[in-house]
Amino acid sequence: MERNAYFDNAKLVLIFLVVFGHLIQPFVGDSENLKTLYLWLYTFHMPAFIFLAGFFAKGAGKWSSIVTLGKKLLVPYLIFQLLYTLFYFFIGKSGWQAGVFYPQWSLWFLCSLFSWNILLILFKKAPMFVSLTFAVSIGLGVGYFGEIGHTLSLSRTFVFFPFFLLGYWATEKQVMWLRERIAKVISLVVMTGVAIAIYIAPELNSGWLLASKSYADLGLPVLGGVARLLVYVTAVLMAMSFLAWIPRTQNRFTHLGTRTLYVYLLHGFLIQSFREANLFRIDGVIDLLGMALLSAIIVFVLSTKPVLGIWQPFIEGKMTIIRKTFERTMDRLQER
Repeated sequence: MERNAYFDNAKLVLIFLVVFGHLIQPFVGDSENLKTLYLWLYTFHMPAFIFLAGFFAKGAGKWSSIVTLGKKLLVPYLIFQLLYTLFYFFIGKSGWQAGVFYPQWSLWFLCSLFSWNILLILFKKAPMFVSLTFAVSIGLGVGYFGEIGHTLSLSRTFVFFPFFLLGYWATEKQVMWLRERIAKVISLVVMTGVAIAIYIAPELNSGWLLASKSYADLGLPVLGGVARLLVYVTAVLMAMSFLAWIPRTQNRFTHLGTRTLYVYLLHGFLIQSFREANLFRIDGVIDLLGMALLSAIIVFVLSTKPVLGIWQPFIEGKMTIIRKTFERTMDRLQER
C-alpha cells in the first residue's frame, strides 16, 4: 500500500493523546473538567488507533504468517513484560509481580493485536456485515463473564475487536470521505455533544471505555450489554469525528507517525517514574498545557534515531540503525 501522509499524521496525533492521557490520569479525580477531558479522549483515541491497525492489516490474516506475527508481537511482549516487571520492582511500584499471562500496563495491546490478527483469519471469510455483527455480539457478550478479564488481555481483545475488523473492511476512499466539509460539520456536533453529555451525565466509570472489566464489576450485571452497545456507537462516531480533522499533507513531523510502536512501548518507563516520584500536579489551564507540551516532548524524544537505534533490537529484533550508523561513521573516518 502506497504510504499516505494522512495515516501517519493520524497515528502521530493518537500516540500523543495516549501519552497525554496517561500523564493526566492520576489527576482526573481532582477536577470535573479534567475528568471530562480524560473520558472524552478515551471515547475515541484507542478505538481510532485500533481501527487504523485493522486498516493496515489488509494483507494479514493468514495462517502462514503466524510465526512471523509471533516474532513481531509476542517476542517484544515477553521482552518488555520482563523489563517492566524489573523496572516496577526497581522503582518500588506495588503489584510488580505480574505473571507472563498478565500484561504489564500498556503491553495488553501487543497481546490483543496478535489475537486480532488470528481472529481475522476466521472473520474475514464471512461477508462484512455478518463478521461485524458477530464481532460486536461477542464484544457485548463477554462482559457477562467475570472470568474473562485481564488474563492475556482477553476482555479488551474481544471488546475492541470490532474496531479492528471495521478498519480491515474500510477502504481508503471511505476514510478520506471523512475529510469532506459535511463530515467535519457533523464531527463538531458529535464531539461537542459527547463532551457535554460526559460533563452533565451521572458518574461514568472509566472501565466502560477501558474494556477490561465485567458488567458486574461496572455495576450493571443485567443491562451491561445495552450500555456497552451505547459505548460502541459513541466510540465509532467519535473516532470518525477525530479522523475528520487529521491533515492530509506531509509536514516536518509526519515521519514520526511511523515510529509510534517505540513511543507506545517506551513511554511507560517515563510515565510510571513521574507517578512514583509524584513530580507533577494540575491546578489550572497552564499546568494542563504544560502536560500537553511534556507529552509532545516525550513523543518527539522517543521517536529520535538514537532512541530507535538503542531499542530496535528489543522491539524489531534488528540492528539496522546501529549498523548503518557504524558504517557511516567508518566511511567518514576513512575519508579523513
